[in-house]
Formats: sequence, C-alpha cells, structure tokens
Amino acid sequence: MAEKSFRLIRDALSRAASEPAGFALLASKTEPGLFPPTSPAKAAAEHCKNEGFLHVLRTETKGKLTREICALTDKGRHYLVREANPSDVLEDFIRVLESRHADVETLAQNVQQMQESLLGIRSAVEQILPRLASHSVGTNGKTHNGVFMNGTAALLESPTTTTTETLIAEVKAKLAEWHESAGASEDCPLPELHRRLETAERTSIGQFHDVLRQLHEDRMIYLHPWTGPLYALPEPALALLVGHEIAYYASIR
Repeated sequence: MAEKSFRLIRDALSRAASEPAGFALLASKTEPGLFPPTSPAKAAAEHCKNEGFLHVLRTETKGKLTREICALTDKGRHYLVREANPSDVLEDFIRVLESRHADVETLAQNVQQMQESLLGIRSAVEQILPRLASHSVGTNGKTHNGVFMNGTAALLESPTTTTTETLIAEVKAKLAEWHESAGASEDCPLPELHRRLETAERTSIGQFHDVLRQLHEDRMIYLHPWTGPLYALPEPALALLVGHEIAYYASIR
C-alpha cells in the first residue's frame, strides 16, 4: 500500500478510535471528517469500508449533502495496533484529549453562564409575581386563578395549556411527516423540526424544548445526541441538553 494511503488510513482509524459514537467518513467544507474530500482519500475511505476497518452507523442528510457516520470495528482496531507506529497513535490520542479538554471547559463555562442567567431570571420573577398576584382581582370583579409554589405565585392560564397541547400535536405530526418522507431513514434535526412548525414564530425555544422533553419522557419520541465536535454544532440554540448528552435529532416512536 502506498505510503500516502497508509498515512491517510492510519490517521482516520486513530481518529475513529477516539470517537466511539461515530464520525463523518468524509470531511466537508464546514465540518470535519475521518478523511479529507480528495480523490486519494475517498479511495482510502472505500478501502477501509471494504476491508471492514470501518462500518457505517447511519447516514445524515443536510440539504443535498449526505454523509456517512462511521465507527471503528474490532478488525480496524487490530489493524491499527498491528500496522501503525505506537508513538504516532499515542500522539494522535494526546491531541484528541487536549481538544476534548478544551471542549469540556467551554461547555462548563456555557453551563455556568446559563445557570447564572437562570438565577437572575428567577430572582426577577420572584420579585414580580407577588406584585402580579396582588393585582389578580380585575376591575370587573373577576379573579384570575393562582397557585403559590416555593413562595412565588404562578398564574394558571387556560390558553397556555391549550398552546402546549397544540404544540405537542404539531411536533408529533411533523415528525410523522418526516418519517414518511424521502428521508424516512434519517432522524430529524431539531432546527429543521422547529422551522417546520406552523407555530414556530409564536413558539419560544424554551416552549419547544419543554414539549420535546415531555414527549421524550412520555416515550412518544426519541431524542438522539449530537456526535460531532461541539464547535461544529449548527444552530446550537436549538440543541437540547438531556441528561449528560446534547440532543440534536428527534424521531417518532
């Protein structure tokens, strides 16, 4: 095997070994991959699939581009250990660890900022709601329904319930449409799902996420994680933190 092809395969298998959840087989102009989008690299990528060093976990379609998400097989791992220079592989892993460490630090900073923002919002709400409760009796003598939780008042408005039920039905319908479409084998990206909602302009991202969590907890939909590097996450505001994973795709059960 030519030295250049060997280096391409070694680098790709090393990268795949560090990404057990899968990595795009070919890089694009905007997103990384196991192999660069050149003719020799594409040939090396096909060789890895044919030899069973890599296997395709799934495909992702974005516009006109379809990408294969691949993972390292046991055969590929054995090949890497047998053929590659251990010091080269170790250097690859060290670079990945350094990159992941930077990603984790960035994520931790974002979570801390979000927590501080939520605490600020909660403080403001706790100051405003008691004043709102004191004016719950309108000029027509009617009283709004209210309930106190954790020392603060929360108004119960029937339109909110109606809006939530409408959004739940719409999300389920759009996912069913996606499943029946030409991309039936693909999970729907959350930004695309949000764009397809007829009520998208009237629905906040928070409401959208609340409905997704509810449907997920009720076992009506699946939420699938983002498997690429965090810096490559498109439209991160619409991604959803579920447990320790960042959900970016949804599918109907």
